[in-house]
Amino acid sequence: NSRMEWRDRITAAPAVCHGSACVKGTRVHVSVLLDNIASGVPDQEILTSYPSITAADLKAAVAYAADLARGRLVTTPQVAA
Repeated sequence: NSRMEWRDRITAAPAVCHGSACVKGTRVHVSVLLDNIASGVPDQEILTSYPSITAADLKAAVAYAADLARGRLVTTPQVAA
């Protein structure tokens, strides 16, 4: 289930990245990854630019965006600052 997978990898915390959705354990914004993907940047180039993320994190970012596009209420796990 992709929705469960992204929740394991995507998080938001008020004290990290101003509460924006990020890859867990990093300060890499989901929106930055999606911008790169939408611009046609190859996955390997994104992974090289952001060595703290994995291919599974890229897939989780896309799954997160898909849930947002469905118009569902999307919540991310909150982490302590």
